[in-house]
Amino acid sequence: FTAPRMSKSEDGTFMASAIEEAELALQEGEVPVGCVFVDQKGSIAARGHNATNKTRNATQHAEIVAMNEYFSTGHHSDLSGLTLYVTCEPCVMCAAALAKVKIQRIVYGCGNDRFGGCGSVLDTLNEHCQSEDVETATGCREDEAVKLFKKFYARENERAPETKRKKK
Repeated sequence: FTAPRMSKSEDGTFMASAIEEAELALQEGEVPVGCVFVDQKGSIAARGHNATNKTRNATQHAEIVAMNEYFSTGHHSDLSGLTLYVTCEPCVMCAAALAKVKIQRIVYGCGNDRFGGCGSVLDTLNEHCQSEDVETATGCREDEAVKLFKKFYARENERAPETKRKKK
């Protein structure tokens, strides 16, 4: 299987669905990252958003949540025919997981210059996981993704220790 090649307008449409997931994460007090996996027919096969706070499990990033949803519905153990649309560049952990399940195409909104696993920090997909070349595209609806992060980081973190909270 090969991942479908979508037009820029189709990429934008699917990224809008990922942004909807990120907005749900923001409403739930999570870091606003959302994603969708799209199959060769152009249908959304799975979706997810960050759930690390809700689950108290640091591995529950949007991509992992969506992979778990996909695999729980009886699909095979690889994603070779799917495209991932995610609002922020996958972190090193998620990029390694995506390489393991043979993702072939990732479209992301904004880069992740602290933890990015698709080239911003490490090229986990192609260099460190010895996977076949994974096609990546960045900048799709980037402004919208960044705007959600700005909203999140402008808030006070209710879980932070009193001494670390923002002064209002």
